[in-house]
Amino acid sequence: MVEDRTDDGRTPRWAMVCAGTSLIAVCYGFARFAYGLFAPDFQRDFALGPTISGVIGSGSYVGYSVAIIAGLLLTERVGARPVALAAGAVATLGTAVVAAAPNATVLAAGVLIAGSSTGLASPPLAAAVARWVVREIRDRAQTIVNAGTGVGVLLSGPIALLLTDNWRLAWGVFSGTCALVTVWIAATVPATRPAFCGPGSSGSTIVTGTRRLLLAAVLMGVASSAVWTFGRDVVTTVGGAGPSESALMWMVVGASGLAGAVSADLTVRVGLARAWSWVLVAMSAATVLLAIRPGFTASALVSAALFGSTYIALCGLLLVWSTRIYPDRPSFGVGASFLMIAVGQAVGAPLVGVVIDLAGFLSAFGLVAVVGLVGAAVRPGAESTANGVVTADPRSPWRRGVPTGCPTLSRPPRGSSRGGPRPAGRATRSR
Repeated sequence: MVEDRTDDGRTPRWAMVCAGTSLIAVCYGFARFAYGLFAPDFQRDFALGPTISGVIGSGSYVGYSVAIIAGLLLTERVGARPVALAAGAVATLGTAVVAAAPNATVLAAGVLIAGSSTGLASPPLAAAVARWVVREIRDRAQTIVNAGTGVGVLLSGPIALLLTDNWRLAWGVFSGTCALVTVWIAATVPATRPAFCGPGSSGSTIVTGTRRLLLAAVLMGVASSAVWTFGRDVVTTVGGAGPSESALMWMVVGASGLAGAVSADLTVRVGLARAWSWVLVAMSAATVLLAIRPGFTASALVSAALFGSTYIALCGLLLVWSTRIYPDRPSFGVGASFLMIAVGQAVGAPLVGVVIDLAGFLSAFGLVAVVGLVGAAVRPGAESTANGVVTADPRSPWRRGVPTGCPTLSRPPRGSSRGGPRPAGRATRSR
């Protein structure tokens, strides 16, 4: 079971995991990726071409890149709760700005602000799960929260269908939902000191495997940029699908993303390295297939389903990979790797727009698919494959448990006072 371990030994709280999943859903599914869902509407109302649309779309990735640096630093200094609350507040503000945008400039500002929320959301939630969830199912809990992206993308589709002729109202609904989830986060994520402290927890040492991790992440970001930014556009512009059909395909992307929650189980079965390569190859194939058959056909639906499930699974695998390399600094590992995804998407989105203008959708989608195949060859090494509990730095004080002087991460021992400290030097164990 998922055990929310508090310093005073209170009962488990599943609500924190559910609230974290919801925050990822609204930040990623609404505030960040919904731009691609409404790209045709924005292009029509603001007279945008593919190149400019791609540049605006990349703004969310730029905002994400800046915010995730702040998110990982602040999480280690002030704790998970205030940073998660900031993510919800920024998502609320950014989606509201998009809803009220009178011109393309304000639209771009709203997209940038909204996209920043995702950078603030991932590090604190990774740290919260690492602190409050027992080790045996920690990888699974991380991938469940991460799969919130699929939930958000899935829910954005029906909203777009119901409000086909009023995208402003749709983004207003997004903003209101973000506000409600922020209140839920405030009620469920514990307000505690940062869980990770001691030597090495806030230093700048780059451990073994970091460069491979970051390179794989940036290549994955480039490989995914075409579908997220121009997926609905290719279906409507080239495939001739109507608004309802294209929105339904977007829902398929989101619904299939829920399958990404099982990526931790896939890791256990085939190993992290094989899982990464296989799933990234599958996502590249889905990208090319969508450009080849973009109409509302069975193959296009298969492509949408394959892309959604593989993208969320890859994010989950990357999350597991990074927390294995940095078990004592999960917010840093996740923040750095997810930053590289955003860098890849920020580079890829305008690049895809330019190639579309010059050579068409198929060439652009094929180009990023090739990048994905290169990324599939950049596999996790031995330092990240030992049952999810590797500590890459042998000098780390976290080798056996919490270092002396840090807040305890488990229930107090029987017979001790409520919330009292453990004897110095004893390792804590999850039960």
